Amino acid sequence: MKSRLIFLTVILVFANGVGRCERIKDIVEIQGVRSNPLTGVGLVIGLADTGDKTPPSQQMLTSILRNSGVVLDSGTLEGGNIALVLVTTELGPFARKGSRIDVDVSAVGDADSLQGGILLPTPLKGLDGRVYAVANGAISLGGWGVSGEKASIKKNHLTVGRIPGGATVEMSEIADFVENIVGQRFITLNLRNGDFSTAERISKVINKTYADSAIVIDAGTVKVRLPDRISRADVAGFIADITENNVKVDIPAVVVINERTGTIVVGENVGISSVAISQGSLVVKIKETQNVSQPTAMFSDAGETKVVDETLLGVKESEGYLIPIARLVTVSDLAKALNAIGATPTDLVAIFNALKKAGALQARLEIM
Repeated sequence: MKSRLIFLTVILVFANGVGRCERIKDIVEIQGVRSNPLTGVGLVIGLADTGDKTPPSQQMLTSILRNSGVVLDSGTLEGGNIALVLVTTELGPFARKGSRIDVDVSAVGDADSLQGGILLPTPLKGLDGRVYAVANGAISLGGWGVSGEKASIKKNHLTVGRIPGGATVEMSEIADFVENIVGQRFITLNLRNGDFSTAERISKVINKTYADSAIVIDAGTVKVRLPDRISRADVAGFIADITENNVKVDIPAVVVINERTGTIVVGENVGISSVAISQGSLVVKIKETQNVSQPTAMFSDAGETKVVDETLLGVKESEGYLIPIARLVTVSDLAKALNAIGATPTDLVAIFNALKKAGALQARLEIM
């Protein structure tokens, strides 16, 4: 079987060295504004003999029926019309009591499909053990499956489903993003990709509108002081105002290589010192054949006809070329130089590793 390495190169090219500007809201997170995971163990009913037959699901159904006044023994309940599931969701920072959130439902036992199932009311708890929401409703799979006596067919994953708006928030988790320090109010902006240059630019653009309000704490944190004139009701408007500003995002010089998929990502500021590269390729051809061997001997019946495997092996190495590459300024030039020597994905991985070893690659090399 012939294998092929898929190659994808992502190149960030900026004209005249001017990087693209991004809104502050797109490159930072406001400290304290985050979601919280909720989980719960529930029971799905109404399955067409595609559920699980494990004792835990039957015991859970028995407990539910007992709470409803029906006393049964778990051994009397048989069949695969129920399934034990794990229900998960995220409680948003601004979800309030009575609002609806989506939930994911995943089979825990040996259920074949949750198609057509209905989730019974399931309490969803946070990591503190408190119930924040209750989930129930019909499960949507985004797939289907049918089967007969001798064959079956299915599309997509049938043991994980989703219930849009399937949980009602019973208790909200109020996001606290305004910090009080020595009588002053602060908001902390956390950069998604820490960088001192980007943090300093964020600080400067905010201070142009609100003088002496922003200060850089480190490469990933900028603290912004709320002016005294900003009332509590105006905090949202203040955040919207400062995060709408655009800043140039500094991209570090880095080359990321995923050898398993052949993906190579080259950053904007990657440079190469003057160097010469020789690129050659080795071609190995292997062919398996079967020949019939029928030995004969004069005046004898001792020979036996057999099928003999034969392997033909050929090795050919193409000529290598030493190509000088001058000091490069842009990634575009780097891409053109590497394409000029006809480098394959495997060759590119080896070239970047060799450049790093030689000290000619002026960037950080990360191999996934």
